[in-house]
Amino acid sequence: MKPTGYQADAGKGDEGDYKLIRDEEDHFLGLYDKPLPCFGCGIGWFSFLLGFVFPPMWYYATFLYFTNYYHKDPRERIGLATSAIAALVCTVVALIVVAVILL
Repeated sequence: MKPTGYQADAGKGDEGDYKLIRDEEDHFLGLYDKPLPCFGCGIGWFSFLLGFVFPPMWYYATFLYFTNYYHKDPRERIGLATSAIAALVCTVVALIVVAVILL
């Protein structure tokens, strides 16, 4: 079985010679090799977890989500979206609490 990403060199006719198909100059090959910021979990998930202690972090991550910050690293999208949902829930709960107190 041939390794993935390699192709047999057809010119030599030797089954043991392989050459790399991918371009070594391509800068997207190592995109996911580097760890995410904020202790490796990403800004979105870090903001989500920290938001339980300091809720404005959810709104910060929501701002990053709506400004398409995740285009820098697509792995950030899920965490930022989760923080945006948490900010929405926090806002709805705060509005309900204010409505109950005032009525």
